[in-house]
Amino acid sequence: MSLRQTGHAPSGALGRDEHGSAAWAPPATHGPQPTRQLRIGVLLPTREQAINGTFAAAPLLEFAREAERLGFDSLWAGDSLTARPRLDPLVVLAAAAAATERITVGTAALTPALRHPLIGANMVASLGHVAADRLVLGLGSGFPMPETEQEFASVGASFAGRVGRLDEIADLWRTAWRAGEAGRPTDFQGKYWQAERLDRLPAPATAGGPPLWLAGSDTPKVLARVATRYDGWLPFLPDAEAYGRARRRIAELAEEAGRGPDAVTPALYATVTVNHDRAAAKAELEHYITHYYGRSLEQMSALQAYGWGSAESCAEWLGGYVRAGARHLVIRVGSLDPQPQLKEIAEVLLPAVRALGQAITVGGAQS
Repeated sequence: MSLRQTGHAPSGALGRDEHGSAAWAPPATHGPQPTRQLRIGVLLPTREQAINGTFAAAPLLEFAREAERLGFDSLWAGDSLTARPRLDPLVVLAAAAAATERITVGTAALTPALRHPLIGANMVASLGHVAADRLVLGLGSGFPMPETEQEFASVGASFAGRVGRLDEIADLWRTAWRAGEAGRPTDFQGKYWQAERLDRLPAPATAGGPPLWLAGSDTPKVLARVATRYDGWLPFLPDAEAYGRARRRIAELAEEAGRGPDAVTPALYATVTVNHDRAAAKAELEHYITHYYGRSLEQMSALQAYGWGSAESCAEWLGGYVRAGARHLVIRVGSLDPQPQLKEIAEVLLPAVRALGQAITVGGAQS
């Protein structure tokens, strides 16, 4: 098996999309199926550990077990090497999957460009054998910050053209994960990568590998990519109405592409800080964001979804996204010590938001 990286497509390459990547037919539905049932997950505090100067597996595994005991549906881990350092999400999630029984594990979000594509394909397949059908991959092309550009450079990855490269790596992974099936191609010919004998890689635990969600915004190009290439959409839009418009557009585009309006799971990445004292909650969130990004809450609120205050008020805020069509919420606790808030979020916020989701599902109404 060999893999070559080039800047030009060889003869016989697949057709091109608008980004210049090898064209990919709409992916077959595999892994956890898209559903209108609301699911709510929580982010593992791997970045928070790094900010506090500690790197220990035991507290993360206890967090994972507690999240499962408290009734969260999913458990997520972020990814960064030098821009916002933390433990590797694929390693951490393998341990978390082994320490739990039912909870879904996922990346929010993995940056595939930081790893060689074949190593990434093998690592994901390996993780899938630990998590089985409990794995979902949220994928990102790289947050547009100078630190991220430096991070790409540190591993020899090109920051320019990173969107097309992400799509092509996803295509390569899907080809690799089906290469052992009868009649499936075993080679990959793309603009950036060419690979041979992909059938030599270990097969994934589930046919076709895990669902791939795109962590992106609501620009027309992003929505088109989500609707035609990915299994889910994981944005962090600060405006629920904008979220609803984008969600409806994805459904329209997916149906036009022959995938059906429910082919894409509409998810949301949102940060909440719970405290009955709203001013104290905001102060804690400000402290958290400053240490996490080196930027103010005001600056980051223009880009990402943030809620703070009582668990009831945070539930009401998240309810706006549920009414707009969100069906899988990924909650990041906005605190450098998130575990104390986990129980209140589970006991107050989860049932309130789930009740709304159930009412919408039963009533069949979406905005």
